[in-house]
Amino acid sequence: MNKILVSACLLGCAVRYNGSDVGVHNNDFDWLIETQDIVPLCPEVAAGLPIPRAPAEIFGGSGSEVLAGTARVIGIDHKDLTDQLIWGADVALSLCRNQDIKFAVLTENSSSCGSKFIYDGSFSGVKKKGIGIVAARLSESGLLVFSQHTVGSLRDLVETSRSI
Repeated sequence: MNKILVSACLLGCAVRYNGSDVGVHNNDFDWLIETQDIVPLCPEVAAGLPIPRAPAEIFGGSGSEVLAGTARVIGIDHKDLTDQLIWGADVALSLCRNQDIKFAVLTENSSSCGSKFIYDGSFSGVKKKGIGIVAARLSESGLLVFSQHTVGSLRDLVETSRSI
């Protein structure tokens, strides 16, 4: 059994910006919950952001550029949330290091957690290829990051490593 960091909103916790969760209904996610040691976290709440809160998107790049200081996270209310979201990413990384977590399943499209796609910064619902701040921080530190849509790849990896 592996310890796996999972976005709290994927687990039914109403922690998203609008006070909702993200329902996940697939066999691979069910396998994850039933067979692995789940460590839930909402990095935005861990960073002190309230529920509900204004939606925020990355301007000028993706999570890697935010961490490099060349892009910013701005709320629809024009507040700069960059420092808070970096802090949330650091909390996630610290948790993973302290609990020897090697895998994360994070919410796709989020400016914090997206692993393949994030919103484009226009607050129009348009997505672009990119990685969120937490996903970038964890990936850069050697963790393998998946989304609710790619958890099947994690399952394959875990089940294959058990048979070796």
